[in-house]
Amino acid sequence: MRVGVFLEEFSPDAGGAYTIQADIFQSLLELAGESRHTFTVVCRHPENFRSALKSTSIEAVAFPGSITQRLGARASRGLAAFRGRRKLKTRLEQVTQQSGIEFMWFVGAEAVQIDTPYCAVVWDLQHRLQPWFPEVSAAEQWEHREAFYSGFLRRAAMIIAGTEVGRAEIERFYDVPSDRVRILPHPTPRFALDPPPADGGQVLSRYGLSAGYLLYPAQFWPHKNHANLLLALALLREKHDLSLSLVFVGSDKGNQEYIRQLTATLGLSEQVHFLGFVSQDELIALYRNALALTYLSFFGPENLPPLEAFGLGCPVITANAAGSSEQLGDAALLVDPANVEQIAHAIRNLHGDPNLSETLIRRGRERARARTGNHFVKGVFAFFDEFEKVRHCWAR
Repeated sequence: MRVGVFLEEFSPDAGGAYTIQADIFQSLLELAGESRHTFTVVCRHPENFRSALKSTSIEAVAFPGSITQRLGARASRGLAAFRGRRKLKTRLEQVTQQSGIEFMWFVGAEAVQIDTPYCAVVWDLQHRLQPWFPEVSAAEQWEHREAFYSGFLRRAAMIIAGTEVGRAEIERFYDVPSDRVRILPHPTPRFALDPPPADGGQVLSRYGLSAGYLLYPAQFWPHKNHANLLLALALLREKHDLSLSLVFVGSDKGNQEYIRQLTATLGLSEQVHFLGFVSQDELIALYRNALALTYLSFFGPENLPPLEAFGLGCPVITANAAGSSEQLGDAALLVDPANVEQIAHAIRNLHGDPNLSETLIRRGRERARARTGNHFVKGVFAFFDEFEKVRHCWAR
């Protein structure tokens, strides 16, 4: 088959969305020659990819138009269908037809419903599970997500979920048959599996840090739960005379000022460091010198930073969200993200028990190596092989 690979317009400051798509793209470049299928990358700026494609048979084509134009085309198509006229093609369908694409693989969360058979990925359905968070409810976000997923997922030939918990949510909310949902766990990011030689001294010096801090790399969304981590830090200082530094890394998504104010209110300004967006090399150094990753997001069922920490030898304390135990096994300490005392207890235990730290590091490394981008892409290729027997029943 000629497979379209739809990539979002992403940049490093997008966080996990960038990391996972960049890794899958790199694995596709490495493995495409092993597949009997051919591939066309569909993106808004193909010139950003063509240099990487020179040594492969993979093509790159543009998916033109602003978001306004694409929404307008979608509305026109719906109106035409309502009036019984000949259906108008969306811009993506036009590109798909012109490129001879027989199947579309949407690598990230951004997607457009099309008539061509396609593979979708679901990172979370938290608008259904926790609709009170503003990032999934305000400004009609809830309505937009629900309208999109209800049609898009039901028409997908294959849906990728990372866990059985994720599969169950898709089946429950959108009545999708179980055999159309494939379990392909998030791959451990390449930079964590094959990092450069350790040299974190300059990074720590640049930010005025000493080794042994708590690290939380997450964009400042409310669901990332920076607040309860701050409350746990204050509890450790007040009840256990344990003052630990905390390093926040990530871009502001509207909640950073509130977290800064809470930090000041709790008297933690000297303990908490806001570094903003950092480079990948800096992030590696920060992981390597941390006491622990404290990743307390309310959202799941999968998250990427614990896998990064696993690969880089950093112990993990993380939220016991639905799916977390399936993703992380016994390689992390799982806590109730709403229970400040439980968060503080886990931090205190890890701080006082070097053997526990070493055990988590060993288990984490083993788990990280078992889930790579190449494993993920080979799983997708296997489905392409299966679906080709169906897709050859009609012309492009």
